[in-house]
Amino acid sequence: MHADPETGRPEAVQARGAEHTAKGWEVFPEALTNVLLRVWNDYAPPELYVTENGAAFDDVLADGVVDDPRRVSYLETHLEAVAQAIDQGAPVAGYFLWSLLDNFEWARGYTERFGIVYVDFETLERIPKASYLWYRDFIAAQRVALPAR
Repeated sequence: MHADPETGRPEAVQARGAEHTAKGWEVFPEALTNVLLRVWNDYAPPELYVTENGAAFDDVLADGVVDDPRRVSYLETHLEAVAQAIDQGAPVAGYFLWSLLDNFEWARGYTERFGIVYVDFETLERIPKASYLWYRDFIAAQRVALPAR
């Protein structure tokens, strides 16, 4: 952060060369590993849950398909960050993606898309994005890897 020279109000500064979401947020999955480990080390909770982890990107519906490779990459790297925290002892018991559907965001209305399912706001048709298909397959692979109860 730095101060705007005219107003003196703080302004965010984007790191050069870093990836950013459509909202201007830096994509930095290592921070997720760090915060999970810090909360575990500082407070020793019996379980940790990651809630509302996701990102808005400029999704485009073309020929009935939404290819969103940046969101797929975001999910892949952030789930790997969670796995790294678990490997280091953090008791992560759950991960919840933000968000299933594109929806109304209080600060920006319908201008940003966070979901893994595209919503046509005119017709309300729902179209699974490439990230939805990736996440579905990721979850299925985890279920196969789990021992039978």
